[in-house]
Amino acid sequence: MESQLGAFQTALQSELVPSVPQRQARRLTGFAHGGGCGCKVEPAELKRILERVPTLSPHPRLLVGVENSDDAAVYQLNDEQALVFTNDFQTPLVDDPYIFGCASAANALSDVYAMGGTPIIATAIAGFPVNEVDTEKLQEIMRGGVDVCTRAGVPLAGGHTIENPQPIFGLAVVGTVHPKKIKTNAASRPGDKIILTKPLGIGVMASAYRIDQLRESEYQIFIDALTEVNTAGAWLGDLPEVHALTDITGFGLGGHLVEMAEGARLRMLVHSAKVPMYAAAEELAREGVFPGGAYRNMEAYDSRLSFGDDWDIDRQLIYTDPQTNGGLLITVAAAATDDILQRLHEFGCEQATVIGEVLDEDGDYQERVLFR
Repeated sequence: MESQLGAFQTALQSELVPSVPQRQARRLTGFAHGGGCGCKVEPAELKRILERVPTLSPHPRLLVGVENSDDAAVYQLNDEQALVFTNDFQTPLVDDPYIFGCASAANALSDVYAMGGTPIIATAIAGFPVNEVDTEKLQEIMRGGVDVCTRAGVPLAGGHTIENPQPIFGLAVVGTVHPKKIKTNAASRPGDKIILTKPLGIGVMASAYRIDQLRESEYQIFIDALTEVNTAGAWLGDLPEVHALTDITGFGLGGHLVEMAEGARLRMLVHSAKVPMYAAAEELAREGVFPGGAYRNMEAYDSRLSFGDDWDIDRQLIYTDPQTNGGLLITVAAAATDDILQRLHEFGCEQATVIGEVLDEDGDYQERVLFR
């Protein structure tokens, strides 16, 4: 691992990128089988892979591990401090290398914010088909990552790079949180209200982009969503009225709600008319434009999601659409909802909305999330 960002960039310019004059101009997305968080291993297959992987014995200082599919691990240092650690990387969702770098970095930082933590340092994870992508594009990917980290006040202090047939970029991030203020995805309480901070539809717009069906005005909305950093999570972590917190990524709203509901052994009710969606995504969804990840998520979570009897598949798939750097998903005490929502709006999460509530029911349920 290089200790300085300069060493990382020098490697990109020299050792890792030999001069190859016959490089062809090729779209970054053309190298990838899937883009952004849509390239995740689908939930059912991931479960099969992990079934026989041994888990370590419980560690007294490991406060959050693999038990509930949380966004990051948390390790306690002392009575006042705990470290939040995550790593996250992805393949290109767009052809603009700078935007790819920005989106990947924002998505990785979000894992720490989604635990109620504050990121303090990051290193880069990168792999490139170095003989097929111009050096300038590789530099732009890295510049995007640096700029997002700088905006968040997080030093990007080096990284590790390999040669890889698909471009990949992301971050390993370390943050801090008070041990008593950790926000997991499994602590919802009956009667809580559910808040979503960003509209759905990023995966749908990404699919439209890949087939050149996303208009220029819609593209700007798309990249704004991809590069917006979920910094609100840091101050949400300080609020005792916030009970559970996660971010919407590759498993879609439905999948992440299932994880929250199963972790708390409760059920969630979503009022679909209140769920914010990007206008372009709504139109495209009616035309059946969805990424493959939406179908895989639906197959994995279908038995635990309940939709209206008259809903067609296109209306359902928007809720399993994989989001890259999607919004924060929050459950909060009902009495504090209006105040927290107002503060979110003031903080810049202008489309944050109450989308449902946690039901006052406990037990073993097949259907965990009800869309009505």
